[in-house]
Amino acid sequence: MTGLLLTIANISGGVLLGLATLDKWDGESNFFNKIAAVLAPFQTVIGGALVVIGLIQIFGGHTVLLNIVSVIGGFLLLTHSVRKVPALGDSLKKLSDKLMPFKAIIGIAILIIGILHIF
Repeated sequence: MTGLLLTIANISGGVLLGLATLDKWDGESNFFNKIAAVLAPFQTVIGGALVVIGLIQIFGGHTVLLNIVSVIGGFLLLTHSVRKVPALGDSLKKLSDKLMPFKAIIGIAILIIGILHIF
């Protein structure tokens, strides 16, 4: 069950994070923009699911590298919420700023991971 939830979260998070690249690929149809508009209100929930379920999968002995990428993608989706954590706010903000240039790459990676988990 957690595998299915992680697959759905990977695909959704991948669309949200990789939107800049995906928008270039679809041309005039704006297909990915429409999907991202529907998913945007759930960004925090998707990011939380990626982090929590990814960590559960890591500690459960599943493929570690793929789940680490999912956790990093979830962290990027939670950037706006993570900065409000009182004790860790500054260090998490610095980590988030270092990861932000790779946002699209990580998004495409977790989208591909999600699609591959379907098959």
